[in-house]
Amino acid sequence: MVGAAVLWGTTGTAQALGPDDVSSVVVGASRNVVGAVVLLAVAAARGRVGDPRHLPRRPLVLAALATAAYQLCFFGGVRLAGVAIGTVVGVGSGPLWGGLLGWLGRGERPGRRWAVATALAVVGAGLLATARSGDGGDTVDPAGIALALGAGLSYAAFALWSKALTDEHDPDQAMTWVFGLSAVVLLPIGLAAGPRDLATGDGLAMVAWLGLVTLACAYLLFGRGISGVAVATATTLSLAEPVTAATLGVTVLDEQLTTPAVLGVVLVLAGLAVLAVRPPPEAPVPLVPDL
Repeated sequence: MVGAAVLWGTTGTAQALGPDDVSSVVVGASRNVVGAVVLLAVAAARGRVGDPRHLPRRPLVLAALATAAYQLCFFGGVRLAGVAIGTVVGVGSGPLWGGLLGWLGRGERPGRRWAVATALAVVGAGLLATARSGDGGDTVDPAGIALALGAGLSYAAFALWSKALTDEHDPDQAMTWVFGLSAVVLLPIGLAAGPRDLATGDGLAMVAWLGLVTLACAYLLFGRGISGVAVATATTLSLAEPVTAATLGVTVLDEQLTTPAVLGVVLVLAGLAVLAVRPPPEAPVPLVPDL
C-alpha cells in the first residue's frame, strides 16, 4: 500500500512538468486509458486476463465508476486549487471517507489505532497545505476544494468496492478489469475534451509516466496490498502520497518547505508508523501453573 502511495505522490510533479495548456479532463482520462491498456497487456502476457463475468458485477461497476470520478475530480481539484492544496485535501479526506464507508458498507468499525493515525496524518497534511500554499497569498478556489473532496470520496469508494473484489478474486485480474471498464467510461470524455494538446514531447512523456507508473504499477501494488488490510487502514496508508509530493516539490520543483511543512511531514510519517508497527501479541495463558 505504501509503495503504491509513493508512486501516486509523483502525479502532481508529472503534471507540473507537462504542458500547461492540457485540460485536467484530458490528463485524467488519458492517464486512465493508458494505464488500463498496460494492465490488460500485462495480464494477457501472464495469461491472467480472465473473464470479467466471473467477477461480481455490482462492486466491479461501482469500483470502475469511482475510479473514473477520481481521475476527473483529482486533476480538476489540483488545477483549480493548486497542486499542494488539491493533493492534500483529496488524499487527506480519503481516510475520513474510508472509515465512514468501511463502517457503513462492510461493518468495519475503525479502531483506536486508526483514529490516532488518521488524526496525526490529517493534521500533518493540513500543515503541508498551509505551509506550501501560503507563499502566493491567493484565495483558494472553492470549486477546487469541492473537487478535491470529491476525489477523496471517490478514492474511498474505490477502496471499498475494490476490496469487495480482491477479498474473493485475484487482485491483479480485478484491478485490470476495474480500470478497463473505467477507461471505457473516460475515453469518450477525453476525446470530447480534445486530446490534441498532448501531441508534444512533454505531453506524451507526462501521459506515459502517469499511465504506466502512477496507475498501472501503482494499482498492481494496491490490489495486492488492499487484500490484507481494512478499508480504513488502506486509505490512511495512502497518506504517504502527500509526503512524496512534498519531497518532490523541494527536490524537483525547487519549492521551499517551511518549518510547519517539515512538521507536517513528520506528523504524516508518525501516522503511518502507528498503522505499520503492529503491537506484539500477548503471551498465551498457560493451562497449568509454571513450576
